[in-house]
Amino acid sequence: MTLTNGLAPTPPMGWNSYDFFGGSITEAEFRANVDYMATHLLRSAWRYAVIDIAWHAAENGKEEHDIDAHGRLQPAAARFPSARGGAGFKPLADYVHSKGLLFGIHVMPGVTKRAGTMGCKVLGTDTPVTDIAIPDERNELWPTELHYIKPDHADGQCYYDSLMKQYADWGVDFIKADGPGFPYRPREVEMLDLARRRAGRPMVLSVSAGCTQYSAHMKHRQQHCEMSRISEDFWDRWPQLETMFDNFRAWRDHSGPGHWGDGDMLPLGRIGQRHHPVNQPDRKTKFTSHEQRTLMSLYCIAQSPLMLGGDLPSNSTEDLALINNDEVLAVNQHGRDGHELFRDCHHNALTWLAELPDTGGWALGVFNFNSVDTRRVPIPWSETGLPAGCKIRDLWEHRDMGAVGDELVVDIPPHGAGLYRVTPVL
Repeated sequence: MTLTNGLAPTPPMGWNSYDFFGGSITEAEFRANVDYMATHLLRSAWRYAVIDIAWHAAENGKEEHDIDAHGRLQPAAARFPSARGGAGFKPLADYVHSKGLLFGIHVMPGVTKRAGTMGCKVLGTDTPVTDIAIPDERNELWPTELHYIKPDHADGQCYYDSLMKQYADWGVDFIKADGPGFPYRPREVEMLDLARRRAGRPMVLSVSAGCTQYSAHMKHRQQHCEMSRISEDFWDRWPQLETMFDNFRAWRDHSGPGHWGDGDMLPLGRIGQRHHPVNQPDRKTKFTSHEQRTLMSLYCIAQSPLMLGGDLPSNSTEDLALINNDEVLAVNQHGRDGHELFRDCHHNALTWLAELPDTGGWALGVFNFNSVDTRRVPIPWSETGLPAGCKIRDLWEHRDMGAVGDELVVDIPPHGAGLYRVTPVL
């Protein structure tokens, strides 16, 4: 597993610009979110601040982009003025680091057509980038411009090495590699992984396969990256959240220290300002307050990476309380082997269980899929495999519930969840 490089022993936590800003965040807007993180979220281990797609374009959706003499994309100075003069993202990364946070960027595997037309050569070689590009195989995230790299060409690896070295020199700590295959391209991921290992700086690698193979190539991804997307782009729609239970269940045996199944950004708070019509308008999340607890409870007990997607300075007091509940977040950071325990069709309910090795206890999540009614969900204790007489604590309400008897019975609101810590009585 990728734990051999010492990265991501617990699920990474942070913020990503995509759900609110799409591909058009500016430096000032990014700094404002970084400042919010440092003030309000860092104490709870939210650490990564990530700029998502199209940071090389002056405007979202525009084909024009900045590259250097070796075909490497550069931040658009019109949006990131500190990048002028060839500085790249280093000044912005330095700012993030000064706040005690970590800096990340979105990348798309491949080399641009423009790099070929400009006669760019792979850094350290006399090889034109046109020689390493596959003419008829393109990254579908940017199909008019971005060509995949020939995996059997030695200077193809050199090109990726030069990219990762540039990111390391900038001070990047987190790389979201988006679109490595339609279908999944193992060699592309291997080249990216090798390049970042050679770069001389620890950088978490998150792979978004950009295809429907969310439950495929699990072992390969486990070996070559710390995070694997397990879903399509996730938005504030209940059917997607309901599907995510099955997605996490499929990844149970392939998530753990060093590699985590990633449920995508959390569409909480204010989202959707700069997106194509499907994911507009600018709004507060459509998830109800109960559904927001369901989202956080599932992602925590399944040990998914947690990447907030909303505009952080727009958060309400309630938004901040939801994402800064230290008892809930401890399940995400210290839990292991989160899995479905019961599926109660009569009560339209699910129960999940995770180990809490640090305390010798467990986390128990109870979920109500009914959209209208509060359900009283009974959990026969002898069927859980847990010791008799355990103490129960409600982590959302910060309330001790006493010892459990033969059955634990909890009331769960519509589309809601309960998350509990179970402690054995010694």
